[in-house]
Amino acid sequence: MEATTLHERLSRRDLLGLAGSALAAGAAVPLASAGAAPPAAAGEPASPGSARTAPLPISLNSATVRGRKLGAARVLELAAAAGFAGVELWIDEIDEHVRSGGTLADLGKRARDLGLALPNAIGFFEWLVDDDARRARAVEDARRRMDALARIGCSRIAAPPAGNVAGVDLLRAAERYRALLEIGDGLGVVPVVEIWGGSPALSRLGHAAMVVLEAGHPKACMLPDVFHLHKGGSDFGGIRFLAGAAIGILHLNDYPAQPPRADLKDSHRVFPGDGIAPLVQLLRDLRGIGYPGFVSLELFNPEYYRREPEEVLREGCRKCRAVVEASAG
Repeated sequence: MEATTLHERLSRRDLLGLAGSALAAGAAVPLASAGAAPPAAAGEPASPGSARTAPLPISLNSATVRGRKLGAARVLELAAAAGFAGVELWIDEIDEHVRSGGTLADLGKRARDLGLALPNAIGFFEWLVDDDARRARAVEDARRRMDALARIGCSRIAAPPAGNVAGVDLLRAAERYRALLEIGDGLGVVPVVEIWGGSPALSRLGHAAMVVLEAGHPKACMLPDVFHLHKGGSDFGGIRFLAGAAIGILHLNDYPAQPPRADLKDSHRVFPGDGIAPLVQLLRDLRGIGYPGFVSLELFNPEYYRREPEEVLREGCRKCRAVVEASAG
């Protein structure tokens, strides 16, 4: 759907209504139940875990070191050592852990032992496509994935617009999203509508807002990503018209001034603060609408893959913390 058509159907008043209704419904998972570590005691010195006591808790999306093929357990260990408060694992990493002789139970225990939350997981299933048979298979796959995530203590799963979604009506998308949410209700895992800047169906903040609003479910929420908001042409200020409860998690990254927006690829993502994204204001706006959850570092930069992962994660955590703390100033 073209943005001009969407604007006819989704007014500023609708977005304000989304903010009010989402807060009233209490759609967001409270920070404590999301597994965030408690703040340090007064006067306690900052440690590598100071990302856990930042104004917004900071998570690692394992894509940031994905090129090193470290395995899920090792990613958890390195993330904890670098000071992250949580980790978003990819579904294929969890599958590989099990194929290699591990179990879901031991993976979940490892995260808990390290003091890490598992606030979200990344998978790609075609829940949005118009092809009924493909969508039915994808929904069953999503059901299995959510069951596995519940077993490791992960509270959400990304629901990006994977597959052929050209021409998908957004009201139909809302119906399909509600069906996913109802499956998640029985498993204790919330699917989160992910914005993809290059998608023909969910490329903009307003597209996701309409799907979340029209799903009519108290846990409906979206996953904005700094890179994808820019890539899709969304105004970052649009966050101010939402409620914090309408956001499940935010992917934090940055992008350079060149190449131009149309030519940007995931590989151009850089550490927060190393590009031109208005991150401090965006995070202020998030805190201003009462968002209580994680911001998660997600990068796909091949230059970082060539570096030692411990070094990349330490730098990534430090730079995330810097922009989060600047937003509280």
